Amino acid sequence: MKKKSADYLTRRNFLGRSACSTMALTGVVNTLAHLKMMQASLAQGGPAPGYKALVVLFLYGGNDSNNTLIPQSGHPEYANYKSNRGILGILDPTDPDVDPAVGSSIPLTGTGDPYGVHPEMGEVASLYNSGDLSFVANVGTLSWPVSRTDYLDPDKAGLLPPQLYSHSDQQIQWQSSLPDQPFRTGWGGRAADLLAGSQGGSVSLSISLAGINSLQVGESVSQYAVTSNGAIALSGYGTDYANAIDSNTGDYLNNNNGRRLQAFDAVTDYVHAHLLEEGYNDVVKTSRINEGIVNDAVAASQEAAIDTAFDNVGATSGVANQLKMIAKLISGRSSLGNSRQIFFCSAGGYDTHQNQISAHGSLMGDLSKALAGFNAAVKAVGDDDNVMLISHSDFTRTLTPNGTDVNGSGSDHGWGGHQIVMGGPVDGGKVFGEFPPLLVNAGIDAGTTRGRWIPSTSVDQYAAVAGNWLDVPDLSVVFPNLGRFEDPFGGSSLVNYVV
Repeated sequence: MKKKSADYLTRRNFLGRSACSTMALTGVVNTLAHLKMMQASLAQGGPAPGYKALVVLFLYGGNDSNNTLIPQSGHPEYANYKSNRGILGILDPTDPDVDPAVGSSIPLTGTGDPYGVHPEMGEVASLYNSGDLSFVANVGTLSWPVSRTDYLDPDKAGLLPPQLYSHSDQQIQWQSSLPDQPFRTGWGGRAADLLAGSQGGSVSLSISLAGINSLQVGESVSQYAVTSNGAIALSGYGTDYANAIDSNTGDYLNNNNGRRLQAFDAVTDYVHAHLLEEGYNDVVKTSRINEGIVNDAVAASQEAAIDTAFDNVGATSGVANQLKMIAKLISGRSSLGNSRQIFFCSAGGYDTHQNQISAHGSLMGDLSKALAGFNAAVKAVGDDDNVMLISHSDFTRTLTPNGTDVNGSGSDHGWGGHQIVMGGPVDGGKVFGEFPPLLVNAGIDAGTTRGRWIPSTSVDQYAAVAGNWLDVPDLSVVFPNLGRFEDPFGGSSLVNYVV
């Protein structure tokens, strides 16, 4: 995106408002809402104009973003990075102290402070330099704005997110954006609940390529999981039900598999007296219907162009295949029928306590190629302006290494980290937010000697910009804590990264 919004939201819009009352459903109703695969009508009106798809990519394990976005020589933090990063340091290629075993960074072009990226992220460097991708610095879970003084004051412990540095807790808090509340719904699920009333879609607004996740849990819109190969079909009937259904006529075959599938489908048409049985039956029935719709969307997509886009950059990893399927569903969206879509995908393995140089390098290479393939695919089918991708991760990792062996050492659990934003709506080639001072036991280091950055941008602020781009009608419902932080739509450095 190339300009900032004239529709600024002010801090006052978020004060004195709570999502709690609007989402208070009974236990039984809430259970059924999670069982049923249906769209809610929480808002009235016609379909939202145009089409927009948000892709949330979660890097499970805690991506070491200190070695993803890297200050270069001439950056005010380069000396601190070089000194405190130690054996894990990926230095400016012009620095004579570059360790060949670690490699040097790839410099990024642009104005302002100089940055580089991991040596395995050549495709990301190209995306950044071409204006297709940006970074948002030092994002993390926050209940309230806190300083290092607050962090070290035991009387202010209540200001901090609970269970900092815990994988499972921080993953949920990133996906809920509500660290100070027990988990009930994810921010993507709440956004989908509010957007659903303007949809006429045939399948859920929330589609996951990575199984059931917390981000897409809503009160009324249930997430629908598919695989990198398409919809999840019933097992035991052959590929695409070839052993049970005639591919030419669509009729059940006159064999045991055909009769068994016909009986199964007939059972799902029964009405059950027990409320939970009926709810479960609706899940199965709707899933069977959605199989056909999703497969129709893939068939209607420009599959060849999308496959070629990924093949051209050698993107073959698991996360690349997830993004490839998302590109196909976006391309074939006429079958899905939604004007807004939230996709979730993920990659694992980012808990790099050991062997970080080799392990993290492989992850960065896979990620870089996957992003390049996805960007090329949505451009090839003419959807670039309609799609935005944003990254999430548990946390970044400590600036200081946890050993002295360059081949075997890694880094430990940190806090605030740098995130990737990509797509046509993004003002590319920039680093938004506040890059942290890379000082240990000083500045915004939460610990004493490790380099754990207190986030300068909250998950709420970061994700709210994406929610605003999606035209979520009431951000205070989706991000009830947003009013505690600087308004990202009226003066924050984040304001420019979406229209």
